[in-house]
Amino acid sequence: MVFSWKRKRAAQEKLKKGEELVIPKQFLCPISLDLMKDPVTLSSGITYDRESIEAWLEGGSFTCPATNQVLRSLDQIPNHSLRRMIQDWGVANRNYGVERIPTPRVPVSGIQVSEVLLSLEVSVKSLNGLRCLELVHKIKKWGSESERNRRCVVANGAIRVLAAAFEAFARDSFESNATLLEEILSNMNWMFPFFQHSLDTEAQARLGSQDSLRCLVWFLKCRDLSAKQDSMIALKELASSDQKHAEALATIEEVNEVLFRFIKEPICPTITKASLMVIFYLLSSPPSTSTKIKSEFVKMGLVSLLLEVIVDSEKSTSETALGVFDVLCDCEEGKEEASRNALTCPVLVKKILRVSELATQFSVSAIWKLSKHEKEHEVNVLVEALQVGIFQKLVLLLQCGCGGETKEKATELLKLMNPYRAGLECIDSVDFKNLKRSF
Repeated sequence: MVFSWKRKRAAQEKLKKGEELVIPKQFLCPISLDLMKDPVTLSSGITYDRESIEAWLEGGSFTCPATNQVLRSLDQIPNHSLRRMIQDWGVANRNYGVERIPTPRVPVSGIQVSEVLLSLEVSVKSLNGLRCLELVHKIKKWGSESERNRRCVVANGAIRVLAAAFEAFARDSFESNATLLEEILSNMNWMFPFFQHSLDTEAQARLGSQDSLRCLVWFLKCRDLSAKQDSMIALKELASSDQKHAEALATIEEVNEVLFRFIKEPICPTITKASLMVIFYLLSSPPSTSTKIKSEFVKMGLVSLLLEVIVDSEKSTSETALGVFDVLCDCEEGKEEASRNALTCPVLVKKILRVSELATQFSVSAIWKLSKHEKEHEVNVLVEALQVGIFQKLVLLLQCGCGGETKEKATELLKLMNPYRAGLECIDSVDFKNLKRSF
Protein backbone atom coordinates (compact mmCIF):
# COMPACT_ATOMS: atom_id res chain seq x y z
CA MET A 1 0.00 0.00 0.00
CA VAL A 2 2.88 2.36 0.82
CA PHE A 3 4.44 1.65 -2.54
CA SER A 4 1.18 2.38 -4.33
CA TRP A 5 0.82 5.68 -2.48
CA LYS A 6 4.37 6.71 -3.34
CA ARG A 7 3.89 5.81 -7.00
CA LYS A 8 0.66 7.82 -7.21
CA ARG A 9 2.31 10.80 -5.52
CA ALA A 10 5.23 10.60 -7.97
CA ALA A 11 2.85 10.56 -10.93
CA GLN A 12 1.03 13.62 -9.59
CA GLU A 13 4.35 15.44 -9.20
CA LYS A 14 5.25 14.64 -12.81
CA LEU A 15 1.95 16.01 -14.02
CA LYS A 16 2.49 19.20 -12.01
CA LYS A 17 5.82 19.67 -13.78
CA GLY A 18 4.03 19.50 -17.13
CA GLU A 19 5.16 16.00 -18.06
CA GLU A 20 2.59 14.32 -20.34
CA LEU A 21 1.87 10.64 -20.72
CA VAL A 22 3.10 9.57 -24.14
CA ILE A 23 1.42 6.58 -25.77
CA PRO A 24 3.92 4.42 -27.69
CA LYS A 25 3.34 4.81 -31.44
CA GLN A 26 3.07 1.06 -32.01
CA PHE A 27 0.01 1.05 -29.71
CA LEU A 28 -1.90 3.53 -31.87
CA CYS A 29 -4.17 2.49 -34.72
CA PRO A 30 -2.84 3.94 -38.04
CA ILE A 31 -6.43 4.82 -39.03
CA SER A 32 -8.01 6.34 -35.89
CA LEU A 33 -4.71 7.28 -34.16
CA ASP A 34 -6.33 6.06 -30.93
CA LEU A 35 -5.07 3.41 -28.51
CA MET A 36 -5.96 0.02 -29.96
CA LYS A 37 -8.41 -2.16 -28.01
CA ASP A 38 -8.48 -5.15 -30.33
CA PRO A 39 -5.38 -5.12 -32.59
CA VAL A 40 -5.56 -7.31 -35.70
CA THR A 41 -2.97 -7.82 -38.44
CA LEU A 42 -3.77 -7.85 -42.18
CA SER A 43 -2.03 -9.82 -44.91
CA SER A 44 0.10 -6.71 -45.53
CA GLY A 45 1.67 -7.17 -42.08
CA ILE A 46 0.26 -3.90 -40.70
CA THR A 47 -1.76 -3.96 -37.47
CA TYR A 48 -4.96 -1.94 -36.96
CA ASP A 49 -7.73 -1.73 -34.38
CA ARG A 50 -10.43 -4.19 -35.47
CA GLU A 51 -13.26 -1.65 -35.40
CA SER A 52 -11.37 0.84 -37.60
CA ILE A 53 -10.19 -1.66 -40.23
CA GLU A 54 -13.60 -3.30 -40.45
CA ALA A 55 -15.17 0.07 -41.17
CA TRP A 56 -12.51 0.63 -43.85
CA LEU A 57 -13.15 -2.73 -45.53
CA GLU A 58 -16.94 -2.45 -45.28
CA GLY A 59 -16.66 0.88 -47.06
CA GLY A 60 -15.48 -0.99 -50.16
CA SER A 61 -11.71 -0.50 -49.84
CA PHE A 62 -9.57 -3.59 -50.41
CA THR A 63 -6.15 -2.06 -49.86
CA CYS A 64 -3.99 -1.65 -46.78
CA PRO A 65 -4.56 1.95 -45.57
CA ALA A 66 -0.93 2.39 -44.51
CA THR A 67 0.85 0.85 -47.54
CA ASN A 68 -1.90 1.17 -50.18
CA GLN A 69 -1.08 -2.35 -51.32
CA VAL A 70 -3.93 -4.60 -52.48
CA LEU A 71 -4.74 -7.13 -49.79
CA ARG A 72 -4.27 -10.78 -50.75
CA SER A 73 -6.76 -11.75 -48.08
CA LEU A 74 -9.33 -9.90 -45.97
CA ASP A 75 -8.58 -12.09 -42.95
CA GLN A 76 -7.91 -10.22 -39.71
CA ILE A 77 -5.50 -12.11 -37.45
CA PRO A 78 -5.69 -11.13 -33.75
CA ASN A 79 -2.34 -9.74 -32.59
CA HIS A 80 -2.33 -11.24 -29.10
CA SER A 81 1.24 -10.22 -28.29
CA LEU A 82 0.62 -6.55 -29.04
CA ARG A 83 -2.70 -6.62 -27.19
CA ARG A 84 -1.02 -8.01 -24.06
CA MET A 85 1.69 -5.32 -24.32
CA ILE A 86 -1.03 -2.64 -24.51
CA GLN A 87 -2.78 -4.16 -21.49
CA ASP A 88 0.45 -4.27 -19.48
CA TRP A 89 1.21 -0.66 -20.43
CA GLY A 90 -2.28 0.35 -19.29
CA VAL A 91 -1.77 -1.33 -15.91
CA ALA A 92 1.63 0.32 -15.47
CA ASN A 93 0.16 3.76 -16.20
CA ARG A 94 -3.14 3.48 -14.38
CA ASN A 95 -2.15 6.37 -12.09
CA TYR A 96 -2.35 8.60 -15.14
CA GLY A 97 -5.99 7.61 -15.59
CA VAL A 98 -5.31 4.87 -18.13
CA GLU A 99 -7.67 1.92 -17.80
CA ARG A 100 -6.64 -1.61 -18.62
CA ILE A 101 -7.97 -2.68 -22.02
CA PRO A 102 -10.25 -5.71 -21.46
CA THR A 103 -9.49 -8.85 -23.44
CA PRO A 104 -11.83 -8.68 -26.47
CA ARG A 105 -14.15 -11.52 -27.35
CA VAL A 106 -13.29 -13.26 -30.58
CA PRO A 107 -15.99 -12.16 -33.08
CA VAL A 108 -18.16 -14.80 -34.65
CA SER A 109 -17.39 -15.79 -38.24
CA GLY A 110 -19.76 -16.32 -41.13
CA ILE A 111 -18.80 -20.01 -41.20
CA GLN A 112 -19.76 -20.44 -37.53
CA VAL A 113 -23.12 -18.75 -38.10
CA SER A 114 -23.83 -20.86 -41.18
CA GLU A 115 -23.03 -24.07 -39.31
CA VAL A 116 -25.38 -23.19 -36.47
CA LEU A 117 -28.15 -22.18 -38.86
CA LEU A 118 -27.75 -25.45 -40.77
CA SER A 119 -28.02 -27.40 -37.52
CA LEU A 120 -31.09 -25.37 -36.61
CA GLU A 121 -32.77 -26.19 -39.93
CA VAL A 122 -32.12 -29.91 -39.38
CA SER A 123 -33.49 -29.74 -35.83
CA VAL A 124 -36.60 -27.88 -36.99
CA LYS A 125 -37.41 -30.63 -39.51
CA SER A 126 -37.47 -33.20 -36.71
CA LEU A 127 -39.19 -30.73 -34.30
CA ASN A 128 -36.37 -31.25 -31.81
CA GLY A 129 -37.34 -28.42 -29.47
CA LEU A 130 -34.53 -28.84 -26.94
CA ARG A 131 -31.80 -28.77 -29.58
CA CYS A 132 -33.44 -25.80 -31.31
CA LEU A 133 -33.60 -23.89 -28.02
CA GLU A 134 -29.88 -24.54 -27.45
CA LEU A 135 -29.00 -23.22 -30.91
CA VAL A 136 -31.29 -20.19 -30.58
CA HIS A 137 -29.61 -19.33 -27.28
CA LYS A 138 -26.22 -19.49 -29.01
CA ILE A 139 -27.41 -17.03 -31.67
CA LYS A 140 -28.78 -14.76 -28.94
CA LYS A 141 -25.44 -14.85 -27.09
CA TRP A 142 -23.54 -13.88 -30.25
CA GLY A 143 -25.92 -11.01 -30.84
CA SER A 144 -25.49 -9.71 -27.31
CA GLU A 145 -21.70 -9.53 -27.60
CA SER A 146 -21.23 -6.90 -30.31
CA GLU A 147 -22.74 -4.98 -33.18
CA ARG A 148 -20.32 -6.74 -35.52
CA ASN A 149 -21.67 -10.13 -34.45
CA ARG A 150 -25.24 -8.96 -35.02
CA ARG A 151 -24.41 -7.83 -38.54
CA CYS A 152 -22.68 -11.13 -39.25
CA VAL A 153 -25.64 -13.19 -37.97
CA VAL A 154 -28.14 -11.19 -40.05
CA ALA A 155 -25.94 -11.21 -43.16
CA ASN A 156 -25.87 -15.01 -43.16
CA GLY A 157 -29.66 -15.33 -43.39
CA ALA A 158 -30.54 -15.98 -39.76
CA ILE A 159 -33.94 -14.31 -39.92
CA ARG A 160 -35.15 -16.63 -42.70
CA VAL A 161 -34.17 -19.72 -40.70
CA LEU A 162 -35.67 -18.35 -37.47
CA ALA A 163 -38.93 -17.39 -39.21
CA ALA A 164 -39.20 -20.91 -40.66
CA ALA A 165 -38.56 -22.35 -37.19
CA PHE A 166 -41.21 -20.10 -35.69
CA GLU A 167 -43.80 -21.20 -38.25
CA ALA A 168 -42.99 -24.90 -37.78
CA PHE A 169 -43.26 -24.90 -34.00
CA ALA A 170 -46.30 -22.60 -34.05
CA ARG A 171 -48.03 -25.09 -36.34
CA ASP A 172 -47.08 -27.90 -33.97
CA SER A 173 -48.43 -26.28 -30.76
CA PHE A 174 -48.45 -22.78 -29.24
CA GLU A 175 -48.68 -23.97 -25.66
CA SER A 176 -46.12 -26.77 -25.57
CA ASN A 177 -43.54 -24.80 -27.61
CA ALA A 178 -44.19 -21.40 -25.99
CA THR A 179 -40.72 -20.97 -24.44
CA LEU A 180 -38.91 -21.81 -27.69
CA LEU A 181 -41.24 -19.63 -29.75
CA GLU A 182 -40.65 -16.68 -27.42
CA GLU A 183 -36.87 -17.09 -27.71
CA ILE A 184 -37.05 -17.25 -31.51
CA LEU A 185 -39.22 -14.13 -31.57
CA SER A 186 -36.88 -12.31 -29.18
CA ASN A 187 -33.97 -13.01 -31.54
CA MET A 188 -35.87 -11.81 -34.60
CA ASN A 189 -36.79 -8.65 -32.72
CA TRP A 190 -33.19 -7.37 -32.61
CA MET A 191 -32.72 -8.32 -36.26
CA PHE A 192 -35.61 -6.21 -37.61
CA PRO A 193 -33.70 -2.87 -37.52
CA PHE A 194 -31.11 -4.30 -39.94
CA PHE A 195 -33.76 -4.41 -42.70
CA GLN A 196 -34.02 -0.81 -43.85
CA HIS A 197 -36.91 -1.27 -46.27
CA SER A 198 -38.69 -4.57 -45.64
CA LEU A 199 -38.08 -8.07 -44.46
CA ASP A 200 -36.71 -10.81 -46.68
CA THR A 201 -39.53 -12.26 -48.84
CA GLU A 202 -39.16 -15.78 -47.45
CA ALA A 203 -39.05 -14.51 -43.86
CA GLN A 204 -42.22 -12.51 -44.54
CA ALA A 205 -43.98 -15.57 -45.92
CA ARG A 206 -43.04 -17.69 -42.89
CA LEU A 207 -43.79 -15.09 -40.24
CA GLY A 208 -46.91 -13.96 -42.08
CA SER A 209 -48.43 -17.43 -42.41
CA GLN A 210 -51.74 -18.18 -40.67
CA ASP A 211 -50.01 -20.42 -38.12
CA SER A 212 -47.47 -17.73 -37.23
CA LEU A 213 -50.06 -14.92 -37.10
CA ARG A 214 -52.37 -16.91 -34.85
CA CYS A 215 -49.42 -17.64 -32.56
CA LEU A 216 -48.45 -13.94 -32.40
CA VAL A 217 -52.01 -12.96 -31.50
CA TRP A 218 -52.08 -15.73 -28.87
CA PHE A 219 -48.91 -14.26 -27.36
CA LEU A 220 -50.64 -10.87 -27.19
CA LYS A 221 -53.50 -12.39 -25.24
CA CYS A 222 -51.81 -14.97 -23.04
CA ARG A 223 -48.10 -14.33 -22.47
CA ASP A 224 -46.04 -11.89 -20.38
CA LEU A 225 -45.03 -8.31 -21.19
CA SER A 226 -41.81 -9.24 -23.01
CA ALA A 227 -43.58 -11.70 -25.32
CA LYS A 228 -46.40 -9.21 -25.94
CA GLN A 229 -43.90 -6.53 -26.91
CA ASP A 230 -41.92 -8.80 -29.24
CA SER A 231 -45.14 -10.04 -30.87
CA MET A 232 -46.48 -6.54 -31.43
CA ILE A 233 -43.21 -5.40 -32.99
CA ALA A 234 -43.25 -8.43 -35.29
CA LEU A 235 -46.82 -7.65 -36.38
CA LYS A 236 -45.87 -4.04 -37.03
CA GLU A 237 -42.88 -5.10 -39.16
CA LEU A 238 -45.06 -7.51 -41.15
CA ALA A 239 -47.88 -5.05 -41.71
CA SER A 240 -45.48 -2.32 -42.82
CA SER A 241 -43.63 -4.70 -45.17
CA ASP A 242 -46.62 -5.71 -47.28
CA GLN A 243 -50.32 -4.81 -47.12
CA LYS A 244 -51.30 -8.42 -47.72
CA HIS A 245 -50.05 -9.31 -44.23
CA ALA A 246 -52.38 -6.71 -42.71
CA GLU A 247 -55.25 -8.28 -44.67
CA ALA A 248 -54.27 -11.75 -43.41
CA LEU A 249 -54.05 -10.46 -39.84
CA ALA A 250 -57.56 -9.02 -40.14
CA THR A 251 -58.93 -12.56 -40.50
CA ILE A 252 -57.54 -13.66 -37.12
CA GLU A 253 -60.24 -13.92 -34.46
CA GLU A 254 -60.24 -11.26 -31.71
CA VAL A 255 -57.29 -9.31 -33.14
CA ASN A 256 -59.27 -6.04 -33.21
CA GLU A 257 -60.30 -6.42 -29.57
CA VAL A 258 -56.74 -7.16 -28.50
CA LEU A 259 -55.29 -4.15 -30.33
CA PHE A 260 -58.02 -1.87 -28.96
CA ARG A 261 -57.35 -3.03 -25.40
CA PHE A 262 -53.67 -2.09 -25.69
CA ILE A 263 -54.72 1.47 -26.57
CA LYS A 264 -57.43 1.69 -23.90
CA GLU A 265 -55.36 0.05 -21.15
CA PRO A 266 -51.73 0.84 -22.05
CA ILE A 267 -49.09 -1.37 -20.45
CA CYS A 268 -46.00 -0.20 -22.34
CA PRO A 269 -45.31 2.79 -24.67
CA THR A 270 -43.69 0.52 -27.26
CA ILE A 271 -46.75 -1.72 -27.38
CA THR A 272 -49.12 1.25 -27.56
CA LYS A 273 -47.33 2.81 -30.49
CA ALA A 274 -46.93 -0.50 -32.33
CA SER A 275 -50.64 -1.24 -31.77
CA LEU A 276 -51.56 2.09 -33.34
CA MET A 277 -49.31 1.32 -36.31
CA VAL A 278 -50.89 -2.10 -36.84
CA ILE A 279 -54.40 -0.60 -36.58
CA PHE A 280 -53.39 2.03 -39.15
CA TYR A 281 -52.32 -0.66 -41.63
CA LEU A 282 -55.48 -2.68 -40.96
CA LEU A 283 -57.64 0.37 -41.67
CA SER A 284 -55.61 1.23 -44.78
CA SER A 285 -56.27 -2.12 -46.46
CA PRO A 286 -58.64 -2.30 -49.48
CA PRO A 287 -62.32 -1.35 -48.82
CA SER A 288 -63.39 -4.98 -49.14
CA THR A 289 -61.42 -5.68 -45.96
CA SER A 290 -61.22 -2.34 -44.15
CA THR A 291 -64.87 -1.19 -44.26
CA LYS A 292 -65.99 -3.73 -41.69
CA ILE A 293 -62.88 -3.18 -39.55
CA LYS A 294 -63.43 0.60 -39.45
CA SER A 295 -67.02 0.10 -38.37
CA GLU A 296 -65.97 -2.29 -35.60
CA PHE A 297 -63.32 0.05 -34.22
CA VAL A 298 -65.75 3.01 -34.26
CA LYS A 299 -68.32 0.97 -32.31
CA MET A 300 -65.64 0.06 -29.76
CA GLY A 301 -65.09 3.77 -29.11
CA LEU A 302 -61.73 4.20 -30.83
CA VAL A 303 -62.50 7.73 -32.10
CA SER A 304 -62.87 9.21 -28.61
CA LEU A 305 -59.98 7.14 -27.31
CA LEU A 306 -57.68 8.43 -30.05
CA LEU A 307 -58.42 12.04 -29.13
CA GLU A 308 -57.30 11.31 -25.57
CA VAL A 309 -54.11 9.67 -26.87
CA ILE A 310 -53.38 12.61 -29.19
CA VAL A 311 -53.68 15.07 -26.30
CA ASP A 312 -51.54 13.19 -23.77
CA SER A 313 -48.89 11.31 -25.79
CA GLU A 314 -45.40 12.20 -26.93
CA LYS A 315 -44.68 13.26 -30.49
CA SER A 316 -44.37 9.96 -32.38
CA THR A 317 -47.34 8.29 -30.68
CA SER A 318 -49.49 11.40 -31.15
CA GLU A 319 -48.53 11.47 -34.83
CA THR A 320 -49.52 7.81 -35.32
CA ALA A 321 -52.81 8.33 -33.47
CA LEU A 322 -53.60 11.25 -35.77
CA GLY A 323 -52.97 8.98 -38.75
CA VAL A 324 -55.43 6.40 -37.42
CA PHE A 325 -57.99 9.13 -36.66
CA ASP A 326 -57.68 10.47 -40.22
CA VAL A 327 -58.26 7.02 -41.73
CA LEU A 328 -61.33 6.47 -39.51
CA CYS A 329 -62.78 9.68 -40.92
CA ASP A 330 -62.99 7.93 -44.30
CA CYS A 331 -66.13 6.08 -43.18
CA GLU A 332 -69.51 7.60 -42.32
CA GLU A 333 -69.57 6.08 -38.83
CA GLY A 334 -66.18 7.58 -38.09
CA LYS A 335 -67.20 11.04 -39.32
CA GLU A 336 -70.42 10.87 -37.31
CA GLU A 337 -68.61 9.93 -34.11
CA ALA A 338 -65.88 12.55 -34.63
CA SER A 339 -68.42 15.29 -35.38
CA ARG A 340 -70.27 14.58 -32.12
CA ASN A 341 -67.13 14.75 -29.97
CA ALA A 342 -66.49 18.22 -28.51
CA LEU A 343 -62.72 17.60 -28.45
CA THR A 344 -62.35 16.91 -32.16
CA CYS A 345 -61.84 20.40 -33.54
CA PRO A 346 -59.83 21.85 -30.62
CA VAL A 347 -57.45 18.89 -30.58
CA LEU A 348 -56.95 18.66 -34.36
CA VAL A 349 -56.43 22.40 -34.77
CA LYS A 350 -54.03 22.49 -31.83
CA LYS A 351 -51.81 19.86 -33.47
CA ILE A 352 -51.45 21.78 -36.76
CA LEU A 353 -47.89 23.18 -36.95
CA ARG A 354 -47.23 21.82 -33.46
CA VAL A 355 -46.02 18.22 -33.78
CA SER A 356 -44.57 17.41 -37.20
CA GLU A 357 -45.25 17.82 -40.90
CA LEU A 358 -46.97 14.43 -41.00
CA ALA A 359 -49.13 15.26 -37.97
CA THR A 360 -50.14 18.52 -39.63
CA GLN A 361 -51.03 16.63 -42.81
CA PHE A 362 -53.24 14.18 -40.87
CA SER A 363 -54.92 16.97 -38.88
CA VAL A 364 -55.79 19.05 -41.94
CA SER A 365 -56.96 15.95 -43.79
CA ALA A 366 -59.28 14.89 -40.95
CA ILE A 367 -60.86 18.35 -40.66
CA TRP A 368 -61.28 18.48 -44.45
CA LYS A 369 -63.04 15.09 -44.43
CA LEU A 370 -65.34 16.19 -41.60
CA SER A 371 -66.22 19.32 -43.56
CA LYS A 372 -67.43 17.00 -46.33
CA HIS A 373 -69.94 15.36 -43.99
CA GLU A 374 -73.66 16.16 -43.97
CA LYS A 375 -74.50 19.87 -44.32
CA GLU A 376 -75.47 20.31 -40.66
CA HIS A 377 -72.22 18.77 -39.44
CA GLU A 378 -70.20 20.66 -42.04
CA VAL A 379 -71.32 24.03 -40.68
CA ASN A 380 -70.70 22.93 -37.08
CA VAL A 381 -67.19 21.70 -37.92
CA LEU A 382 -66.27 24.85 -39.83
CA VAL A 383 -67.59 27.14 -37.11
CA GLU A 384 -65.88 25.21 -34.30
CA ALA A 385 -62.60 25.14 -36.22
CA LEU A 386 -62.78 28.90 -36.80
CA GLN A 387 -63.43 29.51 -33.11
CA VAL A 388 -60.20 27.74 -32.14
CA GLY A 389 -58.03 29.61 -34.65
CA ILE A 390 -57.71 27.34 -37.68
CA PHE A 391 -58.01 30.08 -40.31
CA GLN A 392 -54.76 31.79 -39.32
CA LYS A 393 -52.99 28.46 -38.97
CA LEU A 394 -53.98 27.38 -42.47
CA VAL A 395 -52.81 30.69 -43.90
CA LEU A 396 -49.49 30.29 -42.09
CA LEU A 397 -49.24 26.69 -43.28
CA LEU A 398 -49.59 27.79 -46.91
CA GLN A 399 -46.95 30.48 -46.36
CA CYS A 400 -44.52 28.01 -44.77
CA GLY A 401 -45.08 25.47 -47.51
CA CYS A 402 -46.62 22.00 -47.43
CA GLY A 403 -47.28 19.00 -49.65
CA GLY A 404 -49.51 19.31 -52.70
CA GLU A 405 -52.45 17.34 -51.29
CA THR A 406 -52.35 19.17 -47.96
CA LYS A 407 -52.11 22.48 -49.80
CA GLU A 408 -55.25 21.69 -51.82
CA LYS A 409 -57.20 20.70 -48.71
CA ALA A 410 -56.05 23.75 -46.75
CA THR A 411 -57.00 26.05 -49.62
CA GLU A 412 -60.46 24.48 -49.93
CA LEU A 413 -61.02 24.73 -46.18
CA LEU A 414 -60.15 28.44 -46.24
CA LYS A 415 -62.74 28.99 -48.98
CA LEU A 416 -65.41 27.02 -47.11
CA MET A 417 -64.75 28.92 -43.86
CA ASN A 418 -64.63 32.39 -45.32
CA PRO A 419 -68.42 33.01 -45.17
CA TYR A 420 -68.47 32.17 -41.43
CA ARG A 421 -65.46 34.25 -40.36
CA ALA A 422 -67.19 37.43 -39.21
CA GLY A 423 -67.20 37.56 -35.41
CA LEU A 424 -66.14 33.95 -34.96
CA GLU A 425 -62.37 33.84 -35.23
CA CYS A 426 -60.26 33.21 -32.17
CA ILE A 427 -56.46 33.39 -32.37
CA ASP A 428 -54.27 31.49 -29.97
CA SER A 429 -51.25 33.80 -29.82
CA VAL A 430 -49.06 31.08 -28.31
CA ASP A 431 -49.31 29.11 -31.56
CA PHE A 432 -47.72 31.91 -33.59
CA LYS A 433 -45.13 33.41 -31.25
CA ASN A 434 -41.71 33.37 -32.94
CA LEU A 435 -42.96 30.71 -35.38
CA LYS A 436 -41.00 30.28 -38.60
CA ARG A 437 -41.53 26.62 -39.38
CA SER A 438 -42.33 23.94 -36.82
CA PHE A 439 -41.06 20.96 -38.79
